[in-house]
Amino acid sequence: MTTTLKVNKREGKALPGEVPAVVYGPKQESVSLSVSQSDLEKVLAEAGESSIVNLTGLGDDIEVLIHDVAFRPIKGGVEHVDFYAIERGKELTTNVPLEFVGEAPALKAGGVLTKALQEVEVTCRPSALPRNIEVDVSVLETFEDSIRVKDLALPEGVKVENESEDTVAVVVPVEEEPEEPVAVDMDAVEVEQKGKDEGGEESAGEAEAETKAE
Repeated sequence: MTTTLKVNKREGKALPGEVPAVVYGPKQESVSLSVSQSDLEKVLAEAGESSIVNLTGLGDDIEVLIHDVAFRPIKGGVEHVDFYAIERGKELTTNVPLEFVGEAPALKAGGVLTKALQEVEVTCRPSALPRNIEVDVSVLETFEDSIRVKDLALPEGVKVENESEDTVAVVVPVEEEPEEPVAVDMDAVEVEQKGKDEGGEESAGEAEAETKAE
């Protein structure tokens, strides 16, 4: 999926309501840009960071990936964005998020779904780049079942670079909470032990006296 986003060349600071940006790539010189904040946020919501965006307003259109987005830590909102220009007709390698769908039957047995991967690295032509890859967890019927990279349903022309045996998702049993240890009153133990010791000394003294009397 390709989305269009209008940008402008920038000299100095971006104007109010605009976000500073930069575009660069193997065949693209670095150019400072500004983009409407509202337009950019709409594109981020619709396309995300793994879809191709067609930048207009620079003369020739440029196909890019949203490479990096910096957010304001306090006020919120996008502070800066990097666009990575791709080479048309050539394969690219990038990360694509995983979208987990369905319900795992093993959850009913008291398990918890563990998502070992949230995204995978793929290589494909720009036209074949998926926005996300669905992972159907309904195949996890028992705690012994697992979904691995090799089990992912990939669009035609898309190759995953992760190891084929890497775990994507699994349901693990919930560990029972250990019983709380019984609290021991150490003061009572000390007093009881002291009483036994005193009793033992008295018995020993009586035994010695009896021996002398004999």
